[in-house]
Amino acid sequence: MTIKDLFKNPPLSKKINVKGWVKTFRANRFISLNDGSTIQNLQCVVDYENTDQAILSKINTGASIEIFGILVASQGKGQSVEIQAEKIIILGESDPDSYPIQPKKHSLEFLRENAHLRVRTNTFSSIFRIRSSISFAIHKYFKENGFVYVNTPIITGSDAEGAGEMFKVTTLNINKAEVEDNGSIDYSKDFFGKETNLTVSGQLEAENMAMGLGKVYTFGPTFRAENSNTSRHLAEFWMIEPEMAFYDLIDNMNLAEDFIKYVLKYVVEDCKDDLDFLNNRLINEDKNKPKQERHELTLIERLNFVVNNDFVRITYTEAYEILKNSKPNKKKKFKFPISEWGIDLQSEHERFLVEKHFKKPVIIYDYPSKIKAFYMRMNDDGKTVKAMDILFPGIGEIVGGSQREERLDVLKARIKELNIDEEELWWYLDLRKFGTVEHSGFGLGLERLILFATGMSNIRDVIPFPRTPKNAEF
Repeated sequence: MTIKDLFKNPPLSKKINVKGWVKTFRANRFISLNDGSTIQNLQCVVDYENTDQAILSKINTGASIEIFGILVASQGKGQSVEIQAEKIIILGESDPDSYPIQPKKHSLEFLRENAHLRVRTNTFSSIFRIRSSISFAIHKYFKENGFVYVNTPIITGSDAEGAGEMFKVTTLNINKAEVEDNGSIDYSKDFFGKETNLTVSGQLEAENMAMGLGKVYTFGPTFRAENSNTSRHLAEFWMIEPEMAFYDLIDNMNLAEDFIKYVLKYVVEDCKDDLDFLNNRLINEDKNKPKQERHELTLIERLNFVVNNDFVRITYTEAYEILKNSKPNKKKKFKFPISEWGIDLQSEHERFLVEKHFKKPVIIYDYPSKIKAFYMRMNDDGKTVKAMDILFPGIGEIVGGSQREERLDVLKARIKELNIDEEELWWYLDLRKFGTVEHSGFGLGLERLILFATGMSNIRDVIPFPRTPKNAEF
C-alpha cells in the first residue's frame, strides 16, 4: 500500500507491506518512513531485540527499505497509526556521512545545489505534488469547457513575441558555418534550410488550430534566452495558452478569471495536507521578519481570497493615472518613475496596484500599442490595443493575453510598422484571408501560478530542474 492510502483507509490489525525512504531512525526503535505519496510520514516500530543487527546498522536517513508488519493504533503522539515491523528488507543503502539531506533545516540555495535530492524534503515534495495537481486541474477545466488540447511545435521559424531572445536550433558546425560575404550565416545549408529556434510561445500555431477547431489550448515547454538572473525568470518554463474563435476581449477576460479561480479552488480542495504544511512554513518564516515585511494574509487566506473575489478591471490609462498620482511616485520611491503615458509598467507598479491600492487581483486592459505585440487588435483610437494582463499579489503579471487582430489590412500595416518579415508569416496572414473571425487568447506561466499557490518566492523552486543563465545542471 502507499502511505497515503494507508492513512486514508487504515486496515488496522492487518498484515501490510510498505516501501519508502527513511526520514529518521530514532533510538534504534522508531523509523519515520515516507514514500512520496503524501507529506505524512509513517512510523514503523522495530523490535530491536529480535531484528538482525546487520540490517539495523543499514537503516540510515535516505536509505530505501521495505517493511512487512501489522498496522496498529499508535500509542504515541503525532500519528494515528503505526506499523509493528516484523520483517525489514534494505532496498538501497545510504551513507549517513555523505547524504546531503539530513533531518534539519536546509537553505533553499543549498537545496538548489542538490536538486536531484531536494524532492525528498517536506517543502519540495509538497511543491511538486501541488504542481501535479495544478497541471491536472488545468486539463480538467479545459476538457469540461469544450476545448481541444493541441500540441504546437517546439522548433519554430517565427518569433511570436518579437523580442528576439531565442535559442537557436542548428546542425551547422559553429566553427565552420557557411558565412556569406556580409558576415551572415547561410542557413540554407542547415537541417531545416532556414534559421530556426526553440519556441517562446505556441500562440501563433494555436490560433491556426482555433480557426478550425473553435476552442483549443496548448500546455507545453517554452524557452527564452533572456540573460536574467532574477527570482522571476527561467530559460525553460511551461505555458498554458488557450485560443478561442469568436471571443472578444471581454470574453477573454471572463474566461481567464474563471479558469484561474477554478484551478486554485481545485488545489485548495485536493492538496490540503501540503498546503497546510506550506502555510505553517510561511507563518513561521514571517515571525522572523520585520513587521512591515510580513504577509497580511496567510497562504491559504490568499488562495481563498482570489477564489472568492471578483478581479478589478481597469484600463491602462486608469492604471497610469493611479500610479502617477500615488504616494510612492510623488515621493520618488519607485525605481522606475511614472512620468509619461505609454511607458511599460514594471513589477513594482503592478504589485502596488494589487497589494496596496486595490488589495485584489487586477486586470489591466487596452494597453498602448507601442509596448505590445504586432498581433493584438488595434482599438479605434489608433493608440491602444485590445490587450489584457492579470496581476497577482507577490507575483505581478501572471497572465498576458489579447483579442487578436483579425483584419488583414490592419495586421499587414502593423507588421510593416515593426519591420517584421511578412514572408515568414504568410500562413498566419492566410488565416485572415480565408474566413477570418474575431478571436482571442492568453498565456499563463505555469511556474508563476505555482509560485502563488505555494507561497514560494523564487521561481527556481517550483520547477524540478531549473534552467537559468550559466546553469543547466541535472
